[in-house]
Amino acid sequence: MTAIADTAVPAAARPAPRVVATSPTAAAREFLTFRLGAEEYGIDILRVQEIRSYERPTRLAHSPDFIKGVIDLRGRIVPILDLRVKLQCPEASYTDFTVVIILDIGATVIGAVVDAVADVVSLTPDLIKPTPQFERQGHVDPAFVTGIASVGERMLIVMDIEALLSSDEIGLVSKVAQG
Repeated sequence: MTAIADTAVPAAARPAPRVVATSPTAAAREFLTFRLGAEEYGIDILRVQEIRSYERPTRLAHSPDFIKGVIDLRGRIVPILDLRVKLQCPEASYTDFTVVIILDIGATVIGAVVDAVADVVSLTPDLIKPTPQFERQGHVDPAFVTGIASVGERMLIVMDIEALLSSDEIGLVSKVAQG
């Protein structure tokens, strides 16, 4: 399992390790859960390198709105994306709970700004239900939403972070990371 460095994150924003009961018949996968506004999302923990406190990135001219800029992460230039902007969520203010999740997306490392991390949950495939489809209004984009899981009283939107970015956007982010 990937280690999550939490030394740079305020104690209140760190995920509290927690295992959710799973079905004994299928292999469970772990997901890091985080909040964007009122919604809670989960991403595969194996994509997570570390969680850091939010620091203002260096803005790049003429970059898309969702790319907030870049930071120097131990000598590596890492593009910082605001998932609220990418997912068209209402703009939220940056607080002490705002963190950057450093992710390994194929050959690219990116930082994703989220409102707060919650915890790590273990889910089996049978606990992740398909997203509902709406005929009149289109449907939830299946390219990056892999399903919905009920975790206690919470609804968790399980997403494929790599699929969230189109191939053109991955190319753009890779160019940003290379300088």
